[in-house]
Amino acid sequence: MLNTHRLHILAAVDQAGSIAGAARDLKLSPSAVSHQLAQLEKDAGVSLVERSAQSLRLTYAGRRLSLRGQEVLALLDSAEKDLRAQSRADSGYLRIGFFASAGYQLLPQSLSRFSRRYPAVELELVEGQPHELADSVQQGAIDALVVFEHGLDPWVPPDGVEVKELFHEPQLLVVPEGHPAGRRSQVRLVELAGEQWVTSFGTGTPVLSVLERACALEGFVPRIRCRSDHYEVIVGLVRAGMGIALVPSLGINDTTGVQTSRVSGPRLYRKIGVAWRPENPNPVLSSFTAYLGSAASNLLATGRLGGVPVS
Repeated sequence: MLNTHRLHILAAVDQAGSIAGAARDLKLSPSAVSHQLAQLEKDAGVSLVERSAQSLRLTYAGRRLSLRGQEVLALLDSAEKDLRAQSRADSGYLRIGFFASAGYQLLPQSLSRFSRRYPAVELELVEGQPHELADSVQQGAIDALVVFEHGLDPWVPPDGVEVKELFHEPQLLVVPEGHPAGRRSQVRLVELAGEQWVTSFGTGTPVLSVLERACALEGFVPRIRCRSDHYEVIVGLVRAGMGIALVPSLGINDTTGVQTSRVSGPRLYRKIGVAWRPENPNPVLSSFTAYLGSAASNLLATGRLGGVPVS
């Protein structure tokens, strides 16, 4: 292995044109420069300089090694600058994963405040389902992942990944304006057994949506008219009178033409949280999670989510 300190000395000799000049530039003695140069020649196994009584010049191999050495030193200098930036809590790079409905209110609020406080931090955002992106947290490709877990469809994060719960978010009944259930503050699912439903595609084993799992506990199978994994589509179809739906509160961004009610039933909520690796050294990670928690608390306090904080 070539010593980077000696490569630096070779580059200085190349630029100064002499050992004495390199010694002045490096604030070393000429004998120290000469010794390190001799050691580099020994390491390289080839002559790097041609010496004469009046001058010194690099051999072809010496010039090539000097050029390559300067490239290596420049890369190392760049890497050190990156590390110094990452070691500061007001700069660096942060990769955040999130699920779609967190992108309506929760994530924008937290990122808005975070970016005002840390404008030099470069952000990369990746949208996807928590169970799809959790491995990226484990592997270090994502620093923080905003996650959900259905009370009726739990999942387990990969080894080495921890999840901090922020709040429990209710599943809300969404009906067209004028629907009788929309005039009630709370409804039981079994009272809606004869309705047509719009719901999401299923997950888990067996493959069932949260609606189907909840209805099974109430003793009936819902009549499903349409499925979509996009809550905007589900709410839009409800607005058009195509059925009624069960939608988590974060997924309801526009209530024009629809009404919502709470639903009584077992585990009809999502656990909202943030996942990360405790060993992740990114210095801005803890700041982001704090702002995410603050945004969650603000949304809960204003009643826009109808959720319950996790103590």
